[in-house]
Amino acid sequence: MLRSHRPLIFFTSMAVLATMAVYATGGSAKPLAQWRWIDVAGEASIAVMACSWFLVVLSSRPPGRVTTLLATGLAGLMLGAVADCLDEFFSVPKGQHWNHIIESGITLAGMLSLTWGLLYWRQEQLIVTEHLQKRERVFRDHRSFDQLTQVADADYLRAQLSIEHARAEGESCLLMLDIDNFHLVNRDFGQREGDRVLQAVTQVLLLNLRNTDLLCRYAGDRFAVLLPSTQADAAYALAEHLRRAVASLRHHAQRSGQPIAPTIRTTFRTVDADPRQLLKELNRALERRMPYAAAGSEAPGVAPAHA
Repeated sequence: MLRSHRPLIFFTSMAVLATMAVYATGGSAKPLAQWRWIDVAGEASIAVMACSWFLVVLSSRPPGRVTTLLATGLAGLMLGAVADCLDEFFSVPKGQHWNHIIESGITLAGMLSLTWGLLYWRQEQLIVTEHLQKRERVFRDHRSFDQLTQVADADYLRAQLSIEHARAEGESCLLMLDIDNFHLVNRDFGQREGDRVLQAVTQVLLLNLRNTDLLCRYAGDRFAVLLPSTQADAAYALAEHLRRAVASLRHHAQRSGQPIAPTIRTTFRTVDADPRQLLKELNRALERRMPYAAAGSEAPGVAPAHA
């Protein structure tokens, strides 16, 4: 990871050397008797710790705005501490205050950059937390998740459907979707690339679901989404939204770089039947390309969905 941050590491190293050169040429060396070893140890420790944090950030994060701001801020704190430490070895002629400007200016700039980076990092973490909350119901039972997509599996879905059906506290819906012609992806690009497409589609679906929704990989390229307290019209709107979101995905094959544009077909119905029967009806409706799995072809007031 550090290799991708070589320019930032290089410029920081040059800045440290330049600071040392400025003090060596612009100041005069103090005699050993005037060195205050306690101050030297404290200020050097701050510089070493800031350097360690600088490297930790760069070794654990990819290049980007947040990483640059955090690393630049820590580099500024490190340079300020280095300049402060050099004051113990070099004296600046009276009337010259460039050493104070270097110490205070670099430290202040570092603090501002670090603060700015932390604000962006907080926004980043809020997005990550929201994304993880959508998997929360799966994390409650670590034995029931799909290893490839890291979402719930069919067994966990059946268990949650049973709970949802028994509660009967409000209308809930189950949405099922299938990737069109997925077998062609495996045939033309290989199973490993097909797995990557499944993972990409999973991420798109997760990003477009509410925190209370439960995404499951039902089987193969078929997914199911449990929508608690959701009316039929809202379920249909979400199904259309997910269909458009996946259609906008452009996945590129790892070896050839050829774009793969997956599309999905969807169907849904309210959770008002035994889970086994409910899933059977949804699978049948999905094969028949019916947007609403019920006695009839579609929900009242719901236009047919596109495949």
